Amino acid sequence: MEFTHIPPLDFNENASRIIGQEYMLVTAGNEQKHNCLTASWGGLGFMWGKPTSCIVIRPQRYTKEFLDREEYFTLCFFDESYKPMFAFCGSKSGRDVNKAQECKLTPFVTKNGSIAYKEARLVLECKKMYAAPFVQEGFIDKSLLSNYTAGDYHTQYIAEITDCLIKQ
Repeated sequence: MEFTHIPPLDFNENASRIIGQEYMLVTAGNEQKHNCLTASWGGLGFMWGKPTSCIVIRPQRYTKEFLDREEYFTLCFFDESYKPMFAFCGSKSGRDVNKAQECKLTPFVTKNGSIAYKEARLVLECKKMYAAPFVQEGFIDKSLLSNYTAGDYHTQYIAEITDCLIKQ
């Protein structure tokens, strides 16, 4: 089954549901070397006159090295049958194992040179516009600091959604 490209502004799925309940793979890198991680925190919206994604990545995650180096990354969403894959990709490091290979995912290169997976039902290709680490002083709701026992604050990335690929 092939992907259909739709304009990002025509994308119309519930972001809270697909990110927070279905999860996503954040993938960065290039054809020679790339890595993915499971994410269930983030958002989709509109900022600076563009459709945007917002993701957060902890500093120790291997994928962060790829995110920081590359201009583009992808957010890949899968149907329910791939649920076990998210547990694997969220608990293993790409430093130790090729997660895509272990999960039998087929990488492909997007039009902007990032990596996505043929098995995804939805791919959002994103171009980084902003990145900054969370800081303790920025937390108004101090109870959220319990998510950071080691002070390993996420880096927030805001990116323009440049392409939306959907399987019909």
